[in-house]
Amino acid sequence: MRLEKCWFCSSTVYPGHGIQFVRNDAKIFRFCRSKCHKNFKMKRNPRKVKWTKAYRRLRGKDMTQDATFEFERKRNRPERYDRNVTEQTLKAIPLITKIRHERQKKHITERQKAGKSMVRKSDAKELDQDIGMVPKKETENYVAKQKVLVSQLKTEENLMEE
Repeated sequence: MRLEKCWFCSSTVYPGHGIQFVRNDAKIFRFCRSKCHKNFKMKRNPRKVKWTKAYRRLRGKDMTQDATFEFERKRNRPERYDRNVTEQTLKAIPLITKIRHERQKKHITERQKAGKSMVRKSDAKELDQDIGMVPKKETENYVAKQKVLVSQLKTEENLMEE
């Protein structure tokens, strides 16, 4: 039983599913569903269609360079069966999946950092613009905290210069 990859969206095509298209030059294209087949016939570029893996990888939304992906690579040459190697492989699979999930979590948090900093900046800007709407007592506390933070930053910069 061989699991193929869809030519258009890179999802898995299970046996008995999908569509196979063979061009005149004997190149085989496998598609997971008619949606991918129709987009291929319309000569659409998978890198420009937002729901494909090629688009996500190109835009940095999916992990592209990770050593754990090499374990799933398709190998065309047959390997001699060895019981020890098979046993070690089966033991390593959970470890590899755990490592992959941790790296994906790290990738997602790294991608979210930029958005969080932008939200903080926009919130600070909005607060500075509409400071008159906040009660006076809280405003005085906010201004005092900002002055303390600025003075701390200046002292840290002076220490770094020395």
